[in-house]
Formats: sequence, C-alpha cells, structure tokens
Amino acid sequence: MRTPVGTHVLMGPGLVKGALASADELGCESFQIFVGNPRGWALSAGKPAEDAAFAAAIAESRQRVFIHTPYLVNLGSPTAATYEKSVALVAHNLTRAAEIGAEGVVVHTGSYVDPAGPDGAGAVERHAAALRQVREGLLPLLDTIADDDAPWLLLEPTAGQGRSLCAGVDDLEAYLGALDDHPKAGICLDTCHVFAAGAPLDEPGGATATLDRLVELGGSGRLRLVHANDSMDVRGAMKDRHPKIGAGHIGAAAFSELFAHPATEGVPFILETPGSRAVGDPDLALLKSLR
Repeated sequence: MRTPVGTHVLMGPGLVKGALASADELGCESFQIFVGNPRGWALSAGKPAEDAAFAAAIAESRQRVFIHTPYLVNLGSPTAATYEKSVALVAHNLTRAAEIGAEGVVVHTGSYVDPAGPDGAGAVERHAAALRQVREGLLPLLDTIADDDAPWLLLEPTAGQGRSLCAGVDDLEAYLGALDDHPKAGICLDTCHVFAAGAPLDEPGGATATLDRLVELGGSGRLRLVHANDSMDVRGAMKDRHPKIGAGHIGAAAFSELFAHPATEGVPFILETPGSRAVGDPDLALLKSLR
C-alpha cells in the first residue's frame, strides 16, 4: 500500500486483545503504541507468548506498527540521571520493538538548558554539548540495529518550544550530522511540530517544499513515518496543540500534498488528533479520502 494510515491506539488489556483489536476495529492500516507508561521511567517487560502472537498477527495482516518512547525522554538534558534514563528507555524500546515485530521507535529529538539564562550567553556551548550527548547515547544504539530487518530509530523534531535541539526540517542537518548520518536513523515528521517551527504547510506548495527540503538534507528513504496532525496555532507559534484534520491552521489541503509527494510513498501516516482512536471518528476516513 502506498501510504497506510492509522492512529495511536492504547494497549488496554494487552498487545493483542487491546492494541491490535482496537486497530482492527478502527480500520487502521498502521498504528502506534506505547509499550509502557508514557509518563514514567519504568522499563516494562513484555510477555513472550503475547509478543510472539502479536508479531505473528501483524505479519499476517501486514499491519505497520511503531512504538513511541515515553515523553520524559530527553537526550539533551544536562541532568545526568535524566540523560542516562533516557538512553536506557530508548534502548529498551528498541528491544521491545524487535520482540513484537514493530517497524520503528519514535524518539523526540530533545532539548537543552541554557545555564546562562535568558540573555543567551552560553547557549551555543550548551547546544553543542547536548548534541555530543545525543551522539554518545544514540550512536552505540544505532550500531546495534544496523541489520536491515531491525527496527528503525525515528527522530521526531519538536515544535520549537523551550531550547529545542531540533525543531523543524533545517535543524535535522546538524542533528543527523551528530549521528554521522547513520543509515538506521530515520525521521518521523510531525506536521504540527514542523508547522509550529515555521514550515509553510498552510501555503499552496508549502508541504511539497517542506518534503523537498527534508529529502535534500536527509536523503532519499530517511522519512519513515508521518504524524498527521493539524495545528491549533498559527505557523511559527512554537506550540504543540493538535485539533482535528482540517480544523486548524494547516488545513486538509496540505495533507493531500503530502500524500502526493514521492517521499511519502510507502510511509505510514499516524493520527495523534483528539478522538482519533474512537470508533466512528472522522479523521481516519478523511485521511483515506485525501490519499
């Protein structure tokens, strides 16, 4: 399928009876899950029999599944404990992805703290130090998933709030460079995030130009997942608030452009909009019609 669509679903009673059952009921062709508490540090272990059953089921149905790491992960944090736990969580989620047959693990690109305060002094040094942390934490993990069949690590640029290490497409150049443009470092493009960071998705041709730039910087095949979200706020607002598709400042036309671009061929679109995991919600049907 050229661009499978779906949404983030809850685990509920488990991988098969919860996540997979919900995805099937909704008519998802792809879906995303958390494999633990999205707001906690615990490394939640799987159940081998359930993992195997889930992996077999999605292989048979050709469902495309992705894991999102918990929100606490910040590989640019100057706090040693936060950084160390972040690396451990990413590693754990990559292991879980392999165990359940998931295609990739999404991780937010993170932020740094400017110790010099609001005047900006020291920000350049802090940013560089944070990128070194990203390199030291992620390169060894990327090397462990170098095999073609291993799950991808998918970098998701943020909306630009705080001291973002990577907000918007242009920031990917330095971030990927810190990782030596590793062949298993993929990209998860969140439409709300990139719009909030300034991408002109609300203009005719703006979505096309954004993807053209992404391919220019990252290369062909680096884009592996799209988080399909509209934006409650105007372009460049650096706010991450998701309304329904077509109900925000991005608008539905941008998604038609994204679907039509060669870079999204074979790339799943996953909804993270309000109500998108409710039966009968219109966003999934709308994405399929725009496709």
